[in-house]
Amino acid sequence: MISISDLDFHFGSRALYDKASLHIKPKDKIGLIGLNGKGKSTLLRILVGEYKPDGGSISMSKDVSLGFLNQDLLSYDSHESILLVAMQAFGEALDIQKKIDEILLEFETNYSDELVEKLADAQERFELLGGYTMQARTEEILEGLGFTTEELQRPLKLFSGGWRMRVMLAKILLQQPSLLLLDEPTNHLDLPSIKWIENYLAGYEGAVIIVSHDREFLDRTTNTTVEVAGGKLVPYAGNYSYYLEEKEERNAIQKGAFENQQAQIKQAERFIERFKAKASKAKQAQSRVKALDKLERVEDVASADARVNMKFNFTVHPGRHILRMEHVGKKYGEKIIFRDTTVHIERGDKIALIGANGKGKSTLMRLVAGQEAPTNGNHQLGHNVIMSFYAQHQLESLRIENEILQEMIEAGSKRNEMELRSVLGSFLFSGEEVYKKIKVLSGGEKSRVALAKTLISEANFLLLDEPTNHLDMQSVNILIQALEQYQGTYIVISHDRFFVENVANKIWFIEDYQLKEYPGTYAEYEQWQEDREKDAKKAGLPSPSANKPLPKEEPKADLTPAKTPSPDQKKALKELAEVEKKIDEREKELAEYEKQLADPKIYDNAAQLKDATLKFEQVKKELAQLNDRWEMLAEM
Repeated sequence: MISISDLDFHFGSRALYDKASLHIKPKDKIGLIGLNGKGKSTLLRILVGEYKPDGGSISMSKDVSLGFLNQDLLSYDSHESILLVAMQAFGEALDIQKKIDEILLEFETNYSDELVEKLADAQERFELLGGYTMQARTEEILEGLGFTTEELQRPLKLFSGGWRMRVMLAKILLQQPSLLLLDEPTNHLDLPSIKWIENYLAGYEGAVIIVSHDREFLDRTTNTTVEVAGGKLVPYAGNYSYYLEEKEERNAIQKGAFENQQAQIKQAERFIERFKAKASKAKQAQSRVKALDKLERVEDVASADARVNMKFNFTVHPGRHILRMEHVGKKYGEKIIFRDTTVHIERGDKIALIGANGKGKSTLMRLVAGQEAPTNGNHQLGHNVIMSFYAQHQLESLRIENEILQEMIEAGSKRNEMELRSVLGSFLFSGEEVYKKIKVLSGGEKSRVALAKTLISEANFLLLDEPTNHLDMQSVNILIQALEQYQGTYIVISHDRFFVENVANKIWFIEDYQLKEYPGTYAEYEQWQEDREKDAKKAGLPSPSANKPLPKEEPKADLTPAKTPSPDQKKALKELAEVEKKIDEREKELAEYEKQLADPKIYDNAAQLKDATLKFEQVKKELAQLNDRWEMLAEM
């Protein structure tokens, strides 16, 4: 399909690729991995022709089509609806649709056989291109990526960058190229959308190359791993987990070969040193010098695993209770984000807040941080709690003219320069790199500086909103190690399942406009959710994670009597009051059954579950009938 041979590519004086080769076959699902700055995204741009290689060749079959998702697409803007933007994938079909509309218009005055034949040809080609199903397919993919049906008609211009990226991803998927190039596709996706695209790619018929730092995503979507290292493209015949095992074996072999060769070199050097001055052995000594010069040296294994050893010394220790939120509600105008939410955080809790975008995770973090006030309810921070909040906007607060070390010094911690350099070393800033100015750093490097500043603070309660964004796998591993050593309490928002599994002992999720807690790891939470979904499906109930309708406000009728009410009106007014009372009673009953069915314990008792379900459906039916009757009476 594509053959890369002896590829050379330089950025200035730095060689990203040196005689690199790779063969891409149809249906290959490749995870392209390596440290940031090693040339992963550059390779994708070389393949699509944005960059020209300095040497080597890339041969591509004539029928190969490429689809490239990259971060540049964030800037794409349009006044058209997101449905129409995504449907641009069907360029030829849309052109034919216009032609068909023009022919149908011409039919009003022209019934020639030639025009009929022209229409038949156009309709046949339109059907062949999938024109009659293109809107349905587009809606399916957009909704799979998290858009609601109502949002499909909204202009692209009204959406944020992350949501625009989803539209561009939908467009590329609809094009169905023979080679799909995805550069960090999960950066702007939430967990439900990540899972959807995992399922989509599992059945994708073309080849895929994915650049991602999400190891769970790579494990579920790839069957080959290619590591960019030392200017080469090194293939492994399996997913990321396979790569880790195979890499360890290869490293062990390479380490053994290196140590054996070093022993041979030292032995040869000792011989040369000992006998180079003796005439009888000089020829042999010279021969070994030449042999050493010609020897192809085995390189030592370069360890990519940075080990972190950070000391967190709190001058102030908090009490047992870190935060209490009682019956908290939050609304923006008429839009409800939370209602009647109660949570308690205790010292030592390691909480991951997960779920779909738009459910209110970042709003909740701002409520916890005290940056926003709840609409109702109580928010009480515990005794001696010192909080630090990390979010993406923290990168903007870095002073760009500062050097990294100076930025750390000005953060106000009581650590000396040696300790700060040690912390920066843990975050991959070593030697002279600590004197780099903030303004020359990449997004990932700025994230590491901001995270280091957060962790050296005296805070005993951390709020981390998407801390793994822009971090490569090595940096994510560093953050995991740092949080494992952190003795305080924290809440993290993240869509990186590997990260969440390794740092959290409690899972928070938002369901039915309320914050709920699962007391366990992410893997245990996932299994629990799967079991809930299966049980609900068996019982014929809606998905437990779907938002239930909010309790209706009590209907208000205009009961101002007419000047001379008729007997029928008087009777209707009396019945209206009775119906309102019954509606109120049924709504309370329905809320009680909803509460029972939301309790996971009920699914352990089949009889209780059946009884609650039947009563729930009966009350729901009665309530619908009462509402219909109320509307009829209110109009009299």
